[in-house]
Amino acid sequence: MAMLSLMIAYLLGSIPFGYLVVKLKGGGDIREVGSGGTGATNVMRKAGKAAALVTLVLDVAKGFVAVMVARWLTGSSWAETPWVVGAAAVIAIAGHIFPLWLGFRAGKGVATGVGVFLAISPLSVLCTLGVFALIVLKTRYVSLGSVVATSLVPLWVLLWEGLVWPDAYLTQIVISALAAALLIVAKHTSNIRRLIAGTENKLGAVH
Repeated sequence: MAMLSLMIAYLLGSIPFGYLVVKLKGGGDIREVGSGGTGATNVMRKAGKAAALVTLVLDVAKGFVAVMVARWLTGSSWAETPWVVGAAAVIAIAGHIFPLWLGFRAGKGVATGVGVFLAISPLSVLCTLGVFALIVLKTRYVSLGSVVATSLVPLWVLLWEGLVWPDAYLTQIVISALAAALLIVAKHTSNIRRLIAGTENKLGAVH
């Protein structure tokens, strides 16, 4: 069941909701607009706020479902197969970033990452979203908020699962958080370069 769990996690993660939503609205290929990603921020540039909200909800949901399916197939908790659940979380994010259906080129994995960690460490996600919101409200750079907030996820996990409510499988949770954070931040390399150069798109900008 472990291999099946990982395969399902990838397939769920790889559903390109942003691409499909824009296509259904007659907006063409979302990857040819703005940042080139299929996430909610780029969808908003092409298809508006409603389409972006639908994309956001679906991308979060597929990450959450991927982890819950892995738990269901391999055991109800970390105690059964902790490494499989953590791997499924990371693979779901990888599926979003590198979907087979779009030539392995899609989004940056932030919303899907929110979904997988809602299933694993919800309080860490709440803290992460708080940091993200503060940065975006202050700077209007979604990418900056995403990079900083994502980088802090392993620390939030250590706080909640390690200090506040110690978890016997803290090692597995932290490793999955580190792997997910590295994957998402690495996908933002071009955004980081634009932030440094001062050419990154701000929230609400039309390109």
